[in-house]
Amino acid sequence: MSNTGPLLLLLSPKGKRYLRSLETDKELHTQDGAIDLTMAAEAGYGATVYTHLGRPYKVVRPTLYDLAKNVKRSTQIMYPKEIGYIIMRLGIGPGSTVIEAGSGSGSLTMSLAWFVGDEGHVHTFERRDEFSNLCGKNLARVGLSHRVTRHQRDITEGFLDANGNPVPPADALFLDVRTPWDYIDQAAAAISPGAPVGFLLPTTNQISQLLGRLEHAPFDDIEVLEILIRRYKPVAERLRPEDRMVAHTGFLVFARHNAGPVNPPVKKTEEAAPIDDTVPSESASEVESVPSAMEDAVENAPTPQKDSVSDASDSGVEKSGGEC
Repeated sequence: MSNTGPLLLLLSPKGKRYLRSLETDKELHTQDGAIDLTMAAEAGYGATVYTHLGRPYKVVRPTLYDLAKNVKRSTQIMYPKEIGYIIMRLGIGPGSTVIEAGSGSGSLTMSLAWFVGDEGHVHTFERRDEFSNLCGKNLARVGLSHRVTRHQRDITEGFLDANGNPVPPADALFLDVRTPWDYIDQAAAAISPGAPVGFLLPTTNQISQLLGRLEHAPFDDIEVLEILIRRYKPVAERLRPEDRMVAHTGFLVFARHNAGPVNPPVKKTEEAAPIDDTVPSESASEVESVPSAMEDAVENAPTPQKDSVSDASDSGVEKSGGEC
């Protein structure tokens, strides 16, 4: 064998890609004819081999893009256009510890394992055994199983290992589950302070529900987006967009854990001024002068005189009334 690894990518004259493993596949059968993979491996990367019908196929080294796109799947996979942004946004790199929930077919798991290197590690959680097993097979196919620990369990009680202990605090966390708002507290407890988290959701109403939950959780720096790629036909004389495109595949939501201030500032409260219940001197003199003034007014008041009716009564009006 030449400079080839366990995987070969063969490109047809029309650009169709065939990813094959030398450990399990001996021959590739296409509409253009059959190719002996042993012969292709001996030719090495960059070489051109021919089918038994004489059609040329190019042998190339598969990139991570090819590996993620060609995983064996039983679920909707995450596309490279989202994976690339997730890797950048979460800051995944050599030595990173990452937690993922919702392994699915393993396209994101594989990509995370690719970037963390042998110094880092990925903990992926999947509740359904058939998806967890499929993810394991896809990881083994590309030789990345040693960088990933698969946990087949529900995350309702937290991100726990097989013994029921929390996994090491993660540098980043990604949730690809149907109701991520139900696991916000578990996510906050599983990551290092200030670590980023990401979510994948297919509908806008799910985003609204998630945002409402994040408002009452220790997360900020929130971002919501979707990524669209429009490909063009690479023909110099008539460059134009392709007739079809993979448009909406999911919404991405990102946030960063907020541990809060280490030494929160103490708010200085203003001391209330003491209540002075003593009456000022000038007010006291005015208050003291009020009774004396009232007494003078009473003493000097004129004596009230009888009204005319009373005078008339006393002067004989009663008698005249009696005479009548």
